[in-house]
Amino acid sequence: MDFNIPKLPFREENSNKGTFGKILNVSGSEYMTGAACLSSIAALKIGAGYVELASHKNALKAAASHYPEIVLAPVDKILEILKTSTVLLIGCGLSTTSDAVQIFKQTISNALHLPTVIDADGLNILSANKINLPENVVLTPHPKEASRLLHTTLDKVLQSPEDAAQEICKTYNCITVLKSHKTIVASQYGTIYHNKTGNSALAKAGSGDVLAGMIAGLLAQHMNVFDASVLGVYLHGLAGDLAKNDLTAYGVLASDTIRYIPYAIKKCLNI
Repeated sequence: MDFNIPKLPFREENSNKGTFGKILNVSGSEYMTGAACLSSIAALKIGAGYVELASHKNALKAAASHYPEIVLAPVDKILEILKTSTVLLIGCGLSTTSDAVQIFKQTISNALHLPTVIDADGLNILSANKINLPENVVLTPHPKEASRLLHTTLDKVLQSPEDAAQEICKTYNCITVLKSHKTIVASQYGTIYHNKTGNSALAKAGSGDVLAGMIAGLLAQHMNVFDASVLGVYLHGLAGDLAKNDLTAYGVLASDTIRYIPYAIKKCLNI
């Protein structure tokens, strides 16, 4: 394991599901159900104790049919669930409808005390609305989403991704995970990590949802936001590398990456 990669969180033997955190995942929508499933199960696969998915009924049906480990709730229960949650994950496949915008605003305004991961449509909503964010928040944009957050061009982000990542950190007082073939993790304090794992197998729909779930899962296990982001990015890329070795870069799906998370963890633990 590279010297600058944070260690995996310690697993206490005398423990229960609450020991390893409860994530509220506000993701998915009527026509985008997969993101909710992928992000939820990725969080569990990396070690979180409990994930409750609050979403549209279509996403809840999809999750129920594939993953009995995910706890399900309608969106009108979000504020109640927040009271007992330790981490918020929001935005994967959420859509940008007026209802989604309202859900996002209301959830964030009541979760300022929670470590939070914002991905995908959550970022698109954020870029178009002035919203106060939690103190410990991770934004996970790809370059196009980064350009929206900064109200600049995609070309400018691609020309200097490190500068773009740092500018997002300053603008939103956050940790930024700027996703690309060499993902950058930046903090508002100037710390920068350039990831070296991963390959073109991860250039598939759903890959970002898996990463967001992994970071949230590490946060649930009490890692700080920068370390959880770095380790999540590293393990996500490593799982993609291991999956590629068996399935080729052509054949790896986001769900395959999830299956390889334990093997990435084993490699880091030298088991």
